[in-house]
Amino acid sequence: MGATMNIRLIVLMILALLAAGCATNPPRNTSNLCSIFLEKDDWYGDANSSSRRWGVPVCLIMAIINQESSFVDDAKPARVRFLGIPLWRPSSAYGYGQAKDETWDWYKSKTGNTGADRDEFADAADFVAWYIHQTSIATGIAPTDSYNQYLAYHEGQGGFRRGSWRAKPWLQGTARKVASVAWRYQKQLDACRPQLVRAE
Repeated sequence: MGATMNIRLIVLMILALLAAGCATNPPRNTSNLCSIFLEKDDWYGDANSSSRRWGVPVCLIMAIINQESSFVDDAKPARVRFLGIPLWRPSSAYGYGQAKDETWDWYKSKTGNTGADRDEFADAADFVAWYIHQTSIATGIAPTDSYNQYLAYHEGQGGFRRGSWRAKPWLQGTARKVASVAWRYQKQLDACRPQLVRAE
């Protein structure tokens, strides 16, 4: 009986280690886009491909992912708590881009990328770029308008048109932060793009 329990315990420990190994650690320095792309050597190619496909700046794709998940692949909203007890999550948002179930299904249906996963960077980057492109079509916001694109990303295109963000000063502050990060990321990318292109 003791030997059987020990074997089960060892198997459970191995499975836990394997599961932990599947997770992708976020970049060490999320404030510098060059550092991110040099550390995660596939990410520049993934983000750049989505940028070209949808006509959206790499810097904005990355700034939105940074804001939404801090580049944590399996990020989820914090649970609602009552008397310190964790209850339900406020939405189905998940992954790098914090896409909700219904929005992710819309993306997969419209793009044909039916095997896409929200915790895969390439798929998440493509989703963010696609959504920005759809927002441009639906609202007329330029893909380079980081501030308003983030407001529409957070509130949805309908919410943006209704002006739901106007009653949310905190969200306007977050959108300004995203715009600032996108600007900084662009300056950094301008400096290191030749190095990244050579490394592809």
